[in-house]
Amino acid sequence: MKEFIRVMKALSDPNRVRILKLLQHQQELCVCELHPLIGLAQSTVSKHMKLLEEADLVHYYKQGSWIIYQLSDGEESVYAKTMLANLTDWLSDDPVLEKMLETVPKVIREPNCSQYTRLPL
Repeated sequence: MKEFIRVMKALSDPNRVRILKLLQHQQELCVCELHPLIGLAQSTVSKHMKLLEEADLVHYYKQGSWIIYQLSDGEESVYAKTMLANLTDWLSDDPVLEKMLETVPKVIREPNCSQYTRLPL
């Protein structure tokens, strides 16, 4: 039951769902790239990423000073795996997500992540 609740809680926030959808399209992003897309502070995005990681919806690896996030394969949680598979076909008509996906190519990973500012959506 705890595993199921963890996944459902992680998916209960629209920003976390949009992060997962962005990762479905972009394959991998760091917090420095996510925060201008989502329009939240880096610390808030980091907290969202921690919850998604704990639910086995994302995993990360380090590349220099960056922590790069990717969708999980869901091998640790059948609930995460099922939800990620279903999420692929969901929310294609969300206007906020559509604008975020249009903006993704404008976000470029820089050596100094603090250079990012919020992008107009």
